[in-house]
Amino acid sequence: MPGERRVTFAESAVADLEQIRAWYADQQVPDVGERLLGEIIATVERPADFPESARIVPEFELPQLREIIHPPLRIVYGLDSERVRVVRVWRGERLLELE
Repeated sequence: MPGERRVTFAESAVADLEQIRAWYADQQVPDVGERLLGEIIATVERPADFPESARIVPEFELPQLREIIHPPLRIVYGLDSERVRVVRVWRGERLLELE
């Protein structure tokens, strides 16, 4: 598709996904964690085709920093001309802080 951007994951997002997987494993429901991770991966494919379809992160109001709400999570990604870079996958009630 013309204009499609590739999706990449920052180390911080990979660490978030690993923590999500570990939490569900600790709760004795690893299959739920694996299903959620699959849903997250499928969800972040949408911005490759429609990068500006998600809302701007309200804490920063920067047009290149977007988020998708996938309850109970916030999937935060940055945009540039070539890619969508997932930077955090956090519980919805957490406020985002740039490091």
